[in-house]
Amino acid sequence: MKSFDVPVHYRSPLVTAIKLKRKADDKMKRDYTPTVLQLGSLQVLLARHFGFCYGVENAIEIAFRAVAENPGKRIFLLSEMIHNPGVNADLQALGIKFIMDTKGNMLIEWDKLKSDDVVIIPAFGTTLELEEKLRSIGIDPTHYETTCPFVEKVWNRAGKIGDDGYTVVVHGKPGHEETRATFSHSNAHTPTIIVKDMTQAQLLGSYINGQRPLGQFYYDFKGQYSEGFDPQKDLQRIGVVNQTTMLASETQAIADYLKHLIVTHYQAAPDTASERFADTRDTLCYATNDNQTAVTGMLEQPADIALVIGGYNSSNTSHLAELCDQKLPTYFINDEHCLISARTVRHFDLHDHSEKETNNFLPAHRPLRVMITSGASCPDALVERVIERLAVITGNEQAATVIKEKWEI
Repeated sequence: MKSFDVPVHYRSPLVTAIKLKRKADDKMKRDYTPTVLQLGSLQVLLARHFGFCYGVENAIEIAFRAVAENPGKRIFLLSEMIHNPGVNADLQALGIKFIMDTKGNMLIEWDKLKSDDVVIIPAFGTTLELEEKLRSIGIDPTHYETTCPFVEKVWNRAGKIGDDGYTVVVHGKPGHEETRATFSHSNAHTPTIIVKDMTQAQLLGSYINGQRPLGQFYYDFKGQYSEGFDPQKDLQRIGVVNQTTMLASETQAIADYLKHLIVTHYQAAPDTASERFADTRDTLCYATNDNQTAVTGMLEQPADIALVIGGYNSSNTSHLAELCDQKLPTYFINDEHCLISARTVRHFDLHDHSEKETNNFLPAHRPLRVMITSGASCPDALVERVIERLAVITGNEQAATVIKEKWEI
């Protein structure tokens, strides 16, 4: 796989050494057991796969190159390039300004942009409408486009099944930048609707099989369907694609559910099921699959708590936290500063969607076993700093130094 020119301060000698060793020992990526680091009375279980993915490293390289190639020019990002506060802060420190926030609200009005400005498209991609807006100003949206190729793969899949006469059902978070972009690209080919979870998929199913009055559809899915969407006509033939960072198991469950329901409703024979439900296969990206499977493998081991590192608005990271939270106390943290002391942690609560502080988060017994993973937009250097901080607050700083020296030789 291609390597990228990413700033060295995002790298970690410790994590790089671990990843290279695991890759050499497991070239086919069949071993999802965690790496175990023994730091005195602290045992860290590090997920087999975590951290920067292909799309993120590609985006970072392009963004920093845009700055280097355009001295004196105004440089903008359409919105956050990735969902990591540290990386976005680094870009802002270089003078890059955001045109919109993550929800699409304008931070800089369009009439403030000029044709000689540089605009970087984020890794999530963008809508066809926003691309056209930039072109109308005289800005080429493709010159510094960091759209992840796995996101583009979903767009291509949606376009193909749309051209074949299917309606596209997008499994994603309706307000997420990637979902908005996928919706736009799909909508250029075919009627499109977004479902955010299995509950909404089942709600959609009640319109497919006629159990719910059609007039209620536009209320239940307000803001999630394409203009002119006709549930009576447009739900007769469908295919499911996804926001690439959703839970793989949920996307598959939604696809299986909708396929069974629509095939049963229209009494399609097994050999003609494809006439009603398009075979979209899996459109989840490799990194999302690897990271989620690695967490599942890690959770087969006993542990006291889990730390999941990444931006609070990162979809793929939040799903890793959800997986861990099903098995043991889990703390979704931004960085090492969230580990305030051995007593207190500052973290994002997945249930009430707010940052909070929790006391007595570390068990008093020793040895202590802590699982650690991070999202696809989290630098490896940040993971190393969290490990170091965890060692400090548990009184294992010297052991951490020794283990680092051992791996970095």
